[in-house]
Amino acid sequence: MANWLAHITNPIIRWLNKERPPADFPLCDFERIWYEVKPCDVILVEGRSRVSDVIKLITQSPWSHACLYIGRIHDIEDPTIRETIAKHYQGWSEDHLIIESQLGLGTVIRPLSVYKNDHLRLCRPSGITYKDGQEVTRYAVEHLGFDYDVRQIFDLFRLLFPWFIMPRQFRSTLFRHHAGGTTRTVCSTMIAQAFGSIQFPILPLVKHSDAQGVQVFRRNPKLCTPSDFDYSPYFEIIKYPFLDFQHQANYRLMPWTGAGRLTGEESKSYVSPSFGRQDHFEGDSADTKHNRENTDNGRPAPNSPF
Repeated sequence: MANWLAHITNPIIRWLNKERPPADFPLCDFERIWYEVKPCDVILVEGRSRVSDVIKLITQSPWSHACLYIGRIHDIEDPTIRETIAKHYQGWSEDHLIIESQLGLGTVIRPLSVYKNDHLRLCRPSGITYKDGQEVTRYAVEHLGFDYDVRQIFDLFRLLFPWFIMPRQFRSTLFRHHAGGTTRTVCSTMIAQAFGSIQFPILPLVKHSDAQGVQVFRRNPKLCTPSDFDYSPYFEIIKYPFLDFQHQANYRLMPWTGAGRLTGEESKSYVSPSFGRQDHFEGDSADTKHNRENTDNGRPAPNSPF
């Protein structure tokens, strides 16, 4: 029965996981991320697969995947955890490692380099202690080998879908007791549970009462999506753009002009360099246009204070 089911589902999983080619130049600088990432950082990924597009549609966010960075094997203090990692990963000991839950793979450990061509963002838990960081890593490592919970994705979709349109038997089971298997998870849920194990907040509910004062309630981890780490006030957002004007004299010196041309698909979302100039600067005088052209070319305009 299992072989028959796999014969049906495996082609579907391969189709869903098929990725579009990466962009010629990603939006982030992977080398800087590789050097700056720290254990317990949550790495958000803007996926390129069909299943990523489904998750983006459901969550209304560009981030379709989240993974937990655990560092290199020798960065982990507990020898038991290192031994468990060694059983699941046979790569180089200096590899930067992540733990993630992927459709078709389950919860696995892989090198960070698998996402070198993708748009990434670091979400760093603010003020987390070294000891708690090791506990988060321990929790994630203990879940290696768990299957990917496809049903939870559909449950999330059903939860977000207007309840009055959907028949009762098709409504979300996320809040039902013991809903789903205990050996299945998805990417953001596993990470949310790992941080929940040390009582680290992501998007808690804060309530106030006259008797007890302020109290916080941990959110159901099955409702956690990758964008929640981006939205959380308890995570620092770290960006390393591929072209970073902070390290240049002027953001206007970025290479906005050139001989490059947009493809038909790209032109649906991006505009050519001449698009805004004709629309917005028609009333400019000749001197103003001359000054702007000089500024755009990196030369100070006449009478400029710079």
